[in-house]
Amino acid sequence: MPDFTIRKAGENDAPQILALIGALAAYEKITIRLTEEAVHRDMLGTACHCDLAFDGTQAVGIATWYWTYKTFGARRGLFVEDLYVHEAWRGHGLGRALLAHLAARATEAGGFLEWQVLDWNAQAIRFYESLGAKPLSQWLNYRLDGEALQRLAS
Repeated sequence: MPDFTIRKAGENDAPQILALIGALAAYEKITIRLTEEAVHRDMLGTACHCDLAFDGTQAVGIATWYWTYKTFGARRGLFVEDLYVHEAWRGHGLGRALLAHLAARATEAGGFLEWQVLDWNAQAIRFYESLGAKPLSQWLNYRLDGEALQRLAS
């Protein structure tokens, strides 16, 4: 089994971050708009956090995340925006290691870990459920975007 290291992304990691997010977008069949400029502004700034998993000097996994807060429960949560392990490195415990890394942060804050998964991604759903994760079936995601967002803002 490879010897992985996980660490916070730094300024020099932007090309590897972009490559991993690009691979995730291709896997999820989503058009990517992320640029190195946006990586520097947001993922290495204050908008969100980015942790990378390395096999030697090669970044082979990524977790992007940010803090949330649930007022009813008075609890801080860590929301995982992206979790991706390069296909060649899957099956070696790296996805579990990335989530364990984030779970430790959430535990330190007395909080929880939360994320979304595409309904067609059966492999990921099985993986998450094997860890003990459960879907939040009572809540629906809504988004206001584009013209509707602009209409409301004006």
